[in-house]
Amino acid sequence: MPNQTILTVEDDQSIRRGIVDSLRYAGYEVVEAGDGETGMQKALSQDYDLLLLDLVLPGKSGMEILSAVREIRPTQPVIILTARGEESDRVEGLKRGADDYVVKPFSVKELMARVEAVLRRSPERPTDVDVIEFPSGRADFARRELQYDDGERVELSQREIELLRYLVNNRGRAIARDELLANVWRISPQGVSTRTIDMHVARLREKLRDNSGDAQILLTVRGKGYMFK
Repeated sequence: MPNQTILTVEDDQSIRRGIVDSLRYAGYEVVEAGDGETGMQKALSQDYDLLLLDLVLPGKSGMEILSAVREIRPTQPVIILTARGEESDRVEGLKRGADDYVVKPFSVKELMARVEAVLRRSPERPTDVDVIEFPSGRADFARRELQYDDGERVELSQREIELLRYLVNNRGRAIARDELLANVWRISPQGVSTRTIDMHVARLREKLRDNSGDAQILLTVRGKGYMFK
């Protein structure tokens, strides 16, 4: 099993301890938080593969954390933990981008099954690629920046990183805008304008010094989408 990290945000110490112990026994690395403020800080600053998020927390609420995570980490897998009977919260959590939910009290077997299922179907992230080269420099994903041979450095936003990494991970293949909306923005492409994709690609080209009139790095494939060459 890959060495994957799961961030668990749960204020009930006994429940959190049971979750953490079960995950570690299954071979996962675990980061934990017992309140909303700490959970928010870790959710936005640390690297992890899956977020287990209780919705009722002291300080920041689980919904606030979920919304913040979706804003800067649109592809981050999230499972929300809810109490029995809180159907409206589960629905709201799913609307805000949660991948799944588990109702308390839950069994270890159910929790592990949902964790494995969400991790299995999550869009692949090329985390093994830390640096990619392009004609005038390199993209350093760990530092979240472009580094040019002339010494200039340009910061990348989290969404630009996700978009570039997805294209890099599928280099040589034309990626449709609908696929990018589904796997980078994690929203249904039905009825959604793809103009936001074009705007992000245009900004990436500008930062990559890739002439939009004669692009050599991020190519436009007419009638299909975009491709990293």
